[in-house]
Amino acid sequence: MADEDYFYHPLENIEDIDVFYDAVERTNLTKSLSPERPYTYWTIELYDQKNGIRGGGGLGVLAADTRRVAEKMGIPFVLLTPFYPSETQQIIENGEINDIHKDVDYHKFGYKFIDSVFVKCCNNICKLDVIEKKFNSTRIIAITEPNFGELYSGMSSSDHRIYQEVALGFGGYQALKLLGLKPAIMQLNEVATFFAALARLDELTSNGMDFYEAVVYTRKHTLYTNHTLVQAAEAQFSLDQFRRFVFPNLKSAAVRKWLTDKFDNGNIKLSSASIEIAELRSGVSKLHARVANYHDISGNKVKFKAITNGIDMDTWTMPEVLDYYHENSILDRVNYPTNDYADNLNRLNAETIRKFKKEGREILNKVLKNRPDHNGNILQFSDDDFIFDFKRRFVDYKRPDLAFRDSSRLRNILEPRNAHYILTGRIHTGDPVMPAKLKHILNIVNSDDYLKTHVHYIPDYDEELAYGLSCGSNVAINVPIVGLEACGTSWMKDVANLNLLISTHDGGVADAHMDDYFNVNGATEEDELDMLYQQMEDAISVWENDFDLEYVMMRQLRAFLPIVSGARMLRDYLDYLFPK
Repeated sequence: MADEDYFYHPLENIEDIDVFYDAVERTNLTKSLSPERPYTYWTIELYDQKNGIRGGGGLGVLAADTRRVAEKMGIPFVLLTPFYPSETQQIIENGEINDIHKDVDYHKFGYKFIDSVFVKCCNNICKLDVIEKKFNSTRIIAITEPNFGELYSGMSSSDHRIYQEVALGFGGYQALKLLGLKPAIMQLNEVATFFAALARLDELTSNGMDFYEAVVYTRKHTLYTNHTLVQAAEAQFSLDQFRRFVFPNLKSAAVRKWLTDKFDNGNIKLSSASIEIAELRSGVSKLHARVANYHDISGNKVKFKAITNGIDMDTWTMPEVLDYYHENSILDRVNYPTNDYADNLNRLNAETIRKFKKEGREILNKVLKNRPDHNGNILQFSDDDFIFDFKRRFVDYKRPDLAFRDSSRLRNILEPRNAHYILTGRIHTGDPVMPAKLKHILNIVNSDDYLKTHVHYIPDYDEELAYGLSCGSNVAINVPIVGLEACGTSWMKDVANLNLLISTHDGGVADAHMDDYFNVNGATEEDELDMLYQQMEDAISVWENDFDLEYVMMRQLRAFLPIVSGARMLRDYLDYLFPK
């Protein structure tokens, strides 16, 4: 099949989104994608507890959501990822975070063993099992073996980490061949998946294609999606590690030479190699694509196409709220905003918002029955309780401690309304900063009689807790240091579930205008702190006034529903990958 046969030519002059999707279903995208030539999506992390793989944060959640959206849209889509036979759960004891390691058996989650493939590492042949699970037009193909370890085990530049990445890339590419699949496109999510494209380049070259033609072909069919902002912070691998883990899997001397030339002073950053092997490059928000500081091998700054992340609305939105969006023609059947969604939001009133929040509180209470807080208390909230939440991966730049910088002022905000503040987030194993920062926060909380009973840290943040808080809270707090968040998706779930959003203007939030949410800004961090407290007070006031609640909620939804839509995200990818 010729190259041009891979490409999807978007239908022209179609204004009605329903007509567009009818046409997609009718043609099944056969000019670009088919079950034999699928969209392949490579990720070192998948966060899909229902299907047995528990990731560490937003990258994994995004991967799961993207596959679900592709399934709903009927797109031939294959997600390739490791299946880690061990996972970490977190508990808190005496204010200290401790990890519990749990074995995971893929057989219990409906995966089918396909066959084994092999990679070469350190003069050993490593056997990898290929397992698969199908979901209509989509499937998960995973690589696993008993000693594969946990997600992000060891240091980022360790031998074990490069082994996992090589196993996914070379082993995953062999798995596709085993199943008779040829990628129409390879989307590399972050640099850990670089070796998949390298395996394709090596196969083309070793099968007789001219090396430069093979490079052009591979580049044309590879998308590198960057999820971080600064290249300097990236881990590096040594030439010695490549000689032990990578070069033994390459058949082509030309590819080995090409790869060796990418080393600088005996080390390589995989982002540099990913930029060279992918002609198509995307960032995950408008701001991210504009400010990401990456350079190619010649020192030129790399341009990224802005395709903002989205969420699977079916997974993360309360069924009652999602039904309302559909029944009032706010979202179409694949959860893309309708042409007149903004006008149709005028039907949303305070009574309906409060009814949904009452139903969401029941969902949250059900989740919390088995999730004690840091003091061992089982929390149950009434309909009248007011809840702020901070729920996202615990890293320093997201500033989970910001609201606790002035504990007396925080108490003065919460106490008049008898409000609660729920804090949750996973700390990566080996993080040198955040365990101490969490302990400091909890010491502040437990030293104040009121905060001790109204601020709650819930350990072992996961999908279940994220969903419960999105449904049952009133206000979400998202305050990363501006310029450090690539996108973020936790806040998207809050917006979809009718929570008010307090946020700095960073990541995907910055796709909208500052006036569309409770913005936190300031020339100094002290100014930002003052603004955060003011916005918390204002958010409480909005919830107490029906007119204000309707106005602010509709303004927020008008701005953000197109941004948070996973269907919008995937359509943006298709338009980018398969231009007219």
